[in-house]
Amino acid sequence: MLFLTRSAAVYGIDALIVDIEVNLRPKKDNDPSPQITIVGLPDTAVRESRERIRAAINNSSFFFPIHNVVVNLAPADVRKEGASFDLPIALGILGANADLGNIENLENTLSVGELSLDGRVRPVRGALSIALAARENGIKNLLVPEENAKEAAVVRGIDVYPVPTLREAALLIEELNNGSGFTRIAPLRLDEAELNSRAEGYRVDFAEVRGQQTAKRALEVASAGGHNILFIGPPGSGKTMLAKRLPTILPPLEFEEALEITKIHSVAGLTGKSGLVKERPFKSPHHTVSQAGLIGGGSVPRPGEVSLAHLGVLFLDELPEFDRSVLEVLRQPMEDKQVTISRAASSLTFPANFTLVASMNPCPCGYFGSARECKCSPPIIQRYVGKISGPLMDRIDIHIDVPAVKFNELRGRGVEAGDNSDTIRGRVIQARSIQLERFKGEGIFSNSAMSPGQIRKFCALDAESEALLEKAMLRQGLSARAHDRILKVARTIADLAGSENIDSPHISEAINYRSLDRNYWA
Repeated sequence: MLFLTRSAAVYGIDALIVDIEVNLRPKKDNDPSPQITIVGLPDTAVRESRERIRAAINNSSFFFPIHNVVVNLAPADVRKEGASFDLPIALGILGANADLGNIENLENTLSVGELSLDGRVRPVRGALSIALAARENGIKNLLVPEENAKEAAVVRGIDVYPVPTLREAALLIEELNNGSGFTRIAPLRLDEAELNSRAEGYRVDFAEVRGQQTAKRALEVASAGGHNILFIGPPGSGKTMLAKRLPTILPPLEFEEALEITKIHSVAGLTGKSGLVKERPFKSPHHTVSQAGLIGGGSVPRPGEVSLAHLGVLFLDELPEFDRSVLEVLRQPMEDKQVTISRAASSLTFPANFTLVASMNPCPCGYFGSARECKCSPPIIQRYVGKISGPLMDRIDIHIDVPAVKFNELRGRGVEAGDNSDTIRGRVIQARSIQLERFKGEGIFSNSAMSPGQIRKFCALDAESEALLEKAMLRQGLSARAHDRILKVARTIADLAGSENIDSPHISEAINYRSLDRNYWA
């Protein structure tokens, strides 16, 4: 008997529908026991599912067929990877063996899940991508493990059923097809009020940072225009503390943005039971991270840290301590906002639209230019700074000094408390709304993404500002890319001030955000 079930395979951050055809073939007398043959380019995990499925069926109060079983995974020319096909293959075998009643196929039901030997359904990666693929292909019912149910239920237009065991899944299939309209497992409905209540879940606030008004202002500019930023200062000056608070002043996520972030985290297996990701991600990889860990890769390409930080913050602490070859691979995603990983069999693209926040000490000992004595010679300092290439540094819009905090500021004596995150976020949202109106129809959403043509169009300067920028270019020997970065930052500063034109104070502040171009270590 031939029986059809449906599942899905995740490639990159998208899913492909897989038809699973199960055929029972009479066993020959000399065959020792019924055999399961899986064809259609299965990988090792799929081939090993034969024993898991056999044990799960027998331990779920069903009898494994006495016939040989042939399972075809279509399309046959696409490699199938992972253990998510366990549940649909098991349901296909039960259907072919008439254990699901008089059902001929499950064309309108898609299922995914790994089976344990006792029949329990374990979670899989990419449930959100699979749910989106099911909706796009007009499939009404989706059976997923309980741990993946909230994540899949984000997608409207399909019924998502959390199934704990193979037996419960089989009984549910019978109920869905008997026409009674009753099911022992109700489809999971998303509680949008509960999701919205989790939207503001940050545990840190800018009001907790004492002093560092210049650095706070620089972070406000960076978040308003989507600019990359580098902190330079001695140990303990608050660089990491400032960086961790950047997500709290970024605009709240729109639903489509949250959906895009959740897809990436789902493929990486990081969503758990939380469902939709409602906070902007903050990723801080250790300086020993590899190229594949940062950018993504592997025999089965997975998203790296730059993709997991999509629409959020990528924080690289102690920037010169990272391997130079690792830092250099950042140049392409910083420009293109995506990462393409090519393999012999396929090429996958992951989004990587992140805000880079980096920090570094001014020298190896960390105390150059501070009150404490620096023991580093000029050649040692130059070698330390030289670990970061010029092309990478040019792609960082803002370089800001973060000096040690004075005692009075630290104790709050005679110093006004700074704005909290909500106040700063309000100004950032206002500046972003100006940019959205400006770039309507242009295909971009922030000043940092402006092309050279857009810079000429939206960053016109008066005579005074022109002269100020020319003097800075000549005196500091700035590159053409640094020239464009200054104009982009100045445009953001003008937006924060509510000014339609870029004036000389805006250009002056933008120039001051190029610490490394001012011969910092001279």
